[in-house]
Amino acid sequence: MDELSKFGIDAGRLPIWLRIVAVAALVLLTTGAGLLAYRWYANPVTLSIAVGSLDGDAPKIVSALASRLVVNKAPARLKVIETSGPLESATAFASGKTDLAVVRGDVGDLSQAQAIVVLAEAVAMLVAPPGSTIADVAGLKRTTVGVVAGDTNQRIVQVLTRSYDLDRANVVFKNLALDEVRRAFDSKEVRAVLFVIPLSEKYLSLVRGLFPQNVKTAPVLIPIENAGAIAEKERAYESFDIPKGTLRGSPPIPSDDVTTLRVSYYVVGKKDLDNDTIAGLTQALTAARRDILPDWPILAQVKAPDTDAGAYLPVHAGAAEFYNGSQVSFLDKWSNAIFLAPMALGALASVVAALWQFLRSGEAKPHEPALDVLYALGSKIRRSQNEAELSEIETQIDNVLRAQRAKSDGDENTLDAATLNVAAHRLENLIHDRKAALNAGHLQSTPSTPSQSQV
Repeated sequence: MDELSKFGIDAGRLPIWLRIVAVAALVLLTTGAGLLAYRWYANPVTLSIAVGSLDGDAPKIVSALASRLVVNKAPARLKVIETSGPLESATAFASGKTDLAVVRGDVGDLSQAQAIVVLAEAVAMLVAPPGSTIADVAGLKRTTVGVVAGDTNQRIVQVLTRSYDLDRANVVFKNLALDEVRRAFDSKEVRAVLFVIPLSEKYLSLVRGLFPQNVKTAPVLIPIENAGAIAEKERAYESFDIPKGTLRGSPPIPSDDVTTLRVSYYVVGKKDLDNDTIAGLTQALTAARRDILPDWPILAQVKAPDTDAGAYLPVHAGAAEFYNGSQVSFLDKWSNAIFLAPMALGALASVVAALWQFLRSGEAKPHEPALDVLYALGSKIRRSQNEAELSEIETQIDNVLRAQRAKSDGDENTLDAATLNVAAHRLENLIHDRKAALNAGHLQSTPSTPSQSQV
């Protein structure tokens, strides 16, 4: 440590170019941190979604929605994981393999599922061939009923069996692929077939194509008259009336509304997904659905899930924010933190500084002002006992003046420099007088200590 450090005086200020570099580096660092924070906040979140269907259309629809989210620069994106059907999608979701899933309300383990949007609705259609005398479910006694997508429709078969006591009526359900239905009717293997399909033109055309099309022949739609009672017990379903003329308009088939069951396809997510992310996704899906509706008419069925507290599938809190119009903006959500954080940091800095000052209160001050140093040397001159001490004091005076000049870097205050020079000159006189006194041996004649105003 050099002599200047002993008096707490800096060796000199940083060069101007180094100060400019330091300020520029600080500005760049702050700007970079701000940009990184913005990119982190604005960067879209990608969520995986499991989806599958018997005909493969469901993954295509969700892929179209996912592509539109990218085009619209939505805050949430979808990564489509294709499965073989709703059951596999529900299984993948329940096991945590995906963030979201397209599920049917009566298929799979949905205990952790929260609804985001209703993507489509499917109705149960019990169809008998033209000329059939079966007018209701009771008329299926001692017959075989085909079930398209039997694995997916196991629960609805169980519900119908319990509701109508079909085991006692010796009704047998047989799983059929869609392309096996026509042959099964022709060979009398089945007397009716159960479909669970959306009421869209594409799926209705598939049903119509299974039977001869002429004015005198038409398939028979068998009503499920117990639909209301079933829906009260099995909350995945609701009672629904297939409108008159759904299969054919003139003459209308059916000739009157037909009561049956309806079940919804949901986009679901887990409760722990961020509310803001899900709210943004819900809004983005609503906008994307409008954009691709001409290509996928089935999306006309998209709607909000039941937001009541007692809904079969509880709605996700983030989706509820969107549907209830209670979404908050970034500033609304973080304004208090943005306002209070600088105050809290300032208060914390003050406390830390106070504690640091308290801890260092017993230490000698490292940066004593130059004029105070010169004042202190006056008393040392009067107490000196030999010329060696006086020589050391002279060296200290020189060091103080040299350090002060180095610190000024050409911008020193003229009055401060003059004051220091006067004080130094006064001290030189005191040293001269003290040397004379020491040489004469008159210690008792030491001049009184000059006041600060004299110095």
